[in-house]
Amino acid sequence: MRIHFFFTALLVVFATHVAVAQERGWLGKARLFNNDFLGDGQDRWRTGSYSVSGIRGTEWNGKLPDRLGALMEYRLRTEIIAPANLQNPVLGGDRPYVGAISMGATSYVDLGGADMALGLDLVFTGPQTGLGALQSSVHRAFGLNPPQVLGTQIPDAIYPTVNVEFGKSFRLTPAGRMRVSLRPFVEAQAGVETYVRLGGDVTFGNAGMGDMLVRDPVTGYRNIAVKGRRARGLSLLLGGDVAYVTSSRYLPASRGYVLVRPRTRLRAGLYGEGDKASFFYGLTWLGREFAWQKQGQVLGSVTVRLNF
Repeated sequence: MRIHFFFTALLVVFATHVAVAQERGWLGKARLFNNDFLGDGQDRWRTGSYSVSGIRGTEWNGKLPDRLGALMEYRLRTEIIAPANLQNPVLGGDRPYVGAISMGATSYVDLGGADMALGLDLVFTGPQTGLGALQSSVHRAFGLNPPQVLGTQIPDAIYPTVNVEFGKSFRLTPAGRMRVSLRPFVEAQAGVETYVRLGGDVTFGNAGMGDMLVRDPVTGYRNIAVKGRRARGLSLLLGGDVAYVTSSRYLPASRGYVLVRPRTRLRAGLYGEGDKASFFYGLTWLGREFAWQKQGQVLGSVTVRLNF
């Protein structure tokens, strides 16, 4: 039933996409690498992820289109979620190992002042992803002990996942002064994790002004995918949100996991941009996700662009 719904919705989006296709091209891309080694230095829980997105449409003029399918994000994302101890985990006291690869598409639409992002993904989990084997190879290459928990990872599966976000941006300072903007948002998802989320992002500086941005699902950062015409320089990005999570395939109830709800995230990052290069580094505090988790964790996020 879920798979049938996913492919029906996917056909609707892509049918609209084809209908409005006129001299479409690739307009930009976004990348983000998250790892707790760049944050609190631990190799645990939401330990690492990498996402890459390509934006396709007819043009970018600094404003979202008013038609579904006119501006599309196509993305690929990998993530490893692990117990706190990869060699000798606390039985019945830590989360299972997860290797996840997701592929999907999102349509971005202007709703007359507010905006909407509607996305559809297929999330693959289990040994079929090859991420556990990859992590073992990397550990061996660096002289580290390979993970001993792969035998208890969540099994092979494919989870259709639907995500929708509504947001609206407000400029809090007058023209001529340093730009400070606020963007509250509400998000809902059904699939590999099902939740409703409420939050906001504050920007000090010009980052994001006239740009096309996409949100990272792990940290919540909004990454610049297509640049608009604006002044360059440094910008400070702050954000936070709270999600009420009703189910998670990453923490199976059949194994006795009890979800923590609400689930909280707090983030702060610095974005710098010049004519030939740009960089972003941020820290995100992720609150507890399951009852046996005694504390939160801090992830570091980084991306670098070089233009030649």
